[in-house]
Amino acid sequence: MTVQHQSRCLNHREPFGAVQNGTTVRLAVHVDRNHDNNPIQTVTLVYAYGLCSFERSQKRLERTAQQSGCQDCYSLSVTMPSEACLFFYWFEIETETGCFFLTRNRDDLSGGSLISNKEPRFLPGQPQTPQAWQITVYEKTFDVPDWLTGHVIYQIFPDRFNRDAAFQPERFQVHDRPERLFHENWDDEVDIAGKPETGYLACDFFGGSLNGIREKLDYLYRMGVSVLYLNPIFEARSNHRYDTADYRRIDPLLGTESDFSALCDEAKRLGIRIILDGVFNHTGADSRYFNKYKRYDDTGAWQEANGEGLSPYGSWYSFSHMNGQVSYDAWWGFAELPSVNEQDLMYRDFIAGSEGIVRHWLRLGASGWRLDVSDELPDFFLRAIRQAARDEKDDAAIIGEVWEDASNKISYGYYRDFLFGRTHDSVMNYPFRRALTGWLIGHFGAERMHHQLETLREHYPEPALYSAYNLISSHDIERALTTLAGDPDPGTREQQAVLRLSDEQRKRGEKLIRLAILFQMVYPGCPVIYYGDEVGMEGYRDPFNRRTFPWGSGQTELQAFVARLGCLRRDWLVLRSGRLTTHLAHQDCIVMERMLLKELDRSGDDGPSSVFVALNRSDEPRTITTGEKTITLDAFGWVFEADHQPIELNPGTV
Repeated sequence: MTVQHQSRCLNHREPFGAVQNGTTVRLAVHVDRNHDNNPIQTVTLVYAYGLCSFERSQKRLERTAQQSGCQDCYSLSVTMPSEACLFFYWFEIETETGCFFLTRNRDDLSGGSLISNKEPRFLPGQPQTPQAWQITVYEKTFDVPDWLTGHVIYQIFPDRFNRDAAFQPERFQVHDRPERLFHENWDDEVDIAGKPETGYLACDFFGGSLNGIREKLDYLYRMGVSVLYLNPIFEARSNHRYDTADYRRIDPLLGTESDFSALCDEAKRLGIRIILDGVFNHTGADSRYFNKYKRYDDTGAWQEANGEGLSPYGSWYSFSHMNGQVSYDAWWGFAELPSVNEQDLMYRDFIAGSEGIVRHWLRLGASGWRLDVSDELPDFFLRAIRQAARDEKDDAAIIGEVWEDASNKISYGYYRDFLFGRTHDSVMNYPFRRALTGWLIGHFGAERMHHQLETLREHYPEPALYSAYNLISSHDIERALTTLAGDPDPGTREQQAVLRLSDEQRKRGEKLIRLAILFQMVYPGCPVIYYGDEVGMEGYRDPFNRRTFPWGSGQTELQAFVARLGCLRRDWLVLRSGRLTTHLAHQDCIVMERMLLKELDRSGDDGPSSVFVALNRSDEPRTITTGEKTITLDAFGWVFEADHQPIELNPGTV
């Protein structure tokens, strides 16, 4: 006897994937009765739903049909809860000789089932072996702005992208701090030593600015970019600016508030939106709020904790006093990043109030926020931030930094309210990167990559899936070219500093990164270009993934390839909103198709209704057959067709 439930098969579960609250879902179990010496007596659905707490129940399935002479089908329909939640389920099978459980087989690349004598566990903190199936139930009102859905995002580390035409070295002296280092030469290597008296503090600067970004907007438009995500731009001590010193002030090294508004206005003229980085889990120790080094006139929380007066920010932080020493909570123990208390009503109003930071910068031209360490912010605070953003602009977007499957992310001991339509529009899709690069460098075959991505597609609500932040590089991880072709990370910054791709590695890497970017541009979600990836920048982790953009290096073929795909993505609705079908995923090759649904509004779109792509990661040609189609792919090659016609992806220049 064989008992099966495949959650990705519409004969077993319909509709596919995440559903809106109140949706009726049909679930079925198929039983092959060949050589049946232990006939089934009952099949029972066992389920639990909730988020912070769970309600559990069960219902018997009916034997609804005999699929063939030796196969039975047991099914039922269940209406999902009226509130957004996680719905976990499995089946209890009773036979003449006992009972067993039908559970999710996490190792089955087709999403199949596993027979177990143990009941699945699903609560946070429990070992989830065996595993239940998951249905994500999200709010019917969950909507994501059209300007974000499916569009190309370009991420910029502001100090390293471009100096403006009016740059003068004297600008470095503005709001100087003695620990800072300044590079007059744009092409210098990044610093890893710091000054002798301080050591490394990420305080070297090259002079990139907001006006420098504005002067390159035409270039970004030609790359097909519709959204700019800027790493932090507010006043801070470090070059990464995740140690915010003043949320209401643009860092003087980057420009002024009027420079920011000018950037937003010019970007809007080109149809480009600006997303800012919101660091609301902690501030800098060197800030007007904490003021540990007394560089600000305001009385900071540190002074209050040390008996030096009252601070308007004293309640933002948590201090301890022991043996005459003052200590405080800090992000991951980093003393320069004191943690804030999001429960504090003063702080909550400062960030998400009617005159708060979220709304202030939206008024000045931003279109949304990316929230740093989103999984370390409480759900109530996330909801307040999204509500503030939507109250200010009804098409504002919130993107969260989450490194795992965000639908069932557990932190602080409970499942998080991330993808139900109440806190985020999108999240950073690191699982996408791990799946894609893992396949391209040969850690596993296309079958496993497809399984990992299908798990996300099964778990993510459609609005979140089609706006997922599909990255292959970022400021927090090594660059894609290094991942795809470089030596393994040697460990220390000193070792990373001297490693460069050999000519042979670079040649191979540029072939593989083309495949990665082509996959990004065809797959549902928002393809993300980290500044410089389009010209083949390399580098291990911070700070080597934050080198300056090589504007003087001239046009590259890779740059033109990315621009061609980016413009197609911007111009063709099918690449932003088309339904995905994977025709084949086998070892070195994957074949996908995007197709527009007939009922989709195509006003203003004169692009194709279907796009077909086949990729080969191997350094040898591969011949594959899918349906009635046989394709021969070159080494590291691809086929790209629109409405069954081949499309050239290697144009001249940007």
